[in-house]
Amino acid sequence: MAVHPKIGPLSHAESHRHNRTAWLRAAVLGANDGIVSTASLLIGVVASSASRSSLLVTGVAALSAGALAMAAGEYVSVSSQADLERADIARETRELLEDPEHEEAELAAIYRTRGLSKELAKQVAAEMHAHDALGAHVRDELGFADGTHARPVQAALVSAAGFTSGGVIPVLVAVLTFTSLKSSAPRLIVIAATALALLAISGALAGRAGGSSSRKAAFRVLIGGGLAMAVTAIIGGIVGAAV
Repeated sequence: MAVHPKIGPLSHAESHRHNRTAWLRAAVLGANDGIVSTASLLIGVVASSASRSSLLVTGVAALSAGALAMAAGEYVSVSSQADLERADIARETRELLEDPEHEEAELAAIYRTRGLSKELAKQVAAEMHAHDALGAHVRDELGFADGTHARPVQAALVSAAGFTSGGVIPVLVAVLTFTSLKSSAPRLIVIAATALALLAISGALAGRAGGSSSRKAAFRVLIGGGLAMAVTAIIGGIVGAAV
């Protein structure tokens, strides 16, 4: 373990948040989408004065279709990202085989832009090439850091799980309030309040996990989710009145 003269031992097993980016993004998007889309859909149905069976069918359909759609969307999106990464790495591999001197000079130029002197940049590039040329170019030229590579299956599973965990509570609340509350107005209030509370919790947890302000993160998702539910309630009321 290295020892700094002023701050003491330096551990190389530090925990950084950048390696959470992929799964955290999928989990947050999935959970928020599950809460907002499911609650908004249920609010629209309640506002249209639909029956309890229609409400239940709508909720279950929203959960299953939404989770599968999120999983499929994340898988396709992240698979495309993974394809691009593989193509870039394959190109770097080919260029290293065809012209290693040029690639070493290219790496030295990158280090010079980061503040190293010309001689030191050449020395570092030479040593990096001798140790792991492809790894150096993947990291320093392409910007692919360890732990942040695209993982399509992980993104799909996390997104689907996030959507389901976020959307199932509004469904349960909507079904339970249908029997306990006699009119649509209090049902709408309870469903919306539950969804907003879940959004605030989800946003705060995501902000904390990502190292940002929990309050700001919660506020962002509350604004977007609240607007979505309000608009859906208005549309559902209009459709219900027309039908």
